[in-house]
Amino acid sequence: MPRLLIVYHSKTGGTRQMAEAAAEAARGEIDTVLKTAPEAGPDDLLSADGYIFAAPENLAAISGVMKDFYDRCYYPVLGKIEGRPYAQMVCAGSDGENAARQTARIATGWRLKEVQPALIVCTHAQTPEEILAEKTIPETGRGRCRELGKALAAGLAMGVY
Repeated sequence: MPRLLIVYHSKTGGTRQMAEAAAEAARGEIDTVLKTAPEAGPDDLLSADGYIFAAPENLAAISGVMKDFYDRCYYPVLGKIEGRPYAQMVCAGSDGENAARQTARIATGWRLKEVQPALIVCTHAQTPEEILAEKTIPETGRGRCRELGKALAAGLAMGVY
């Protein structure tokens, strides 16, 4: 059975909710592993057939914890996961595009195959208090994450990727 690895980082809960929604939908289709960025490592990437990377955007960039995951894993898996499918999700306060570009560049280096455009959920948090507050992703946003998880899992299950 194909395995989907979902790696995420979340400080205020928004990205966690997004990753959990994608995992919930994918679990009905294939073996799905949900790990935080500090828990995940090269062996997890090597044992998976596809990936969803989920990160918050902090100061117009992926979070440092997610960047640490990429830094720890990049060279140990380089040349060993080429062609595998991936998608990404970004929890952003206002934009999210730069964080999505950063993850896409890393995935390009790994020679992964983007199978869906980046899913950006915007919380519209703009003040320091809103930015640091616990997030609640609306059902519409979580629904989009479930659709992404289900679609990637279905593609893996059918051998499309």
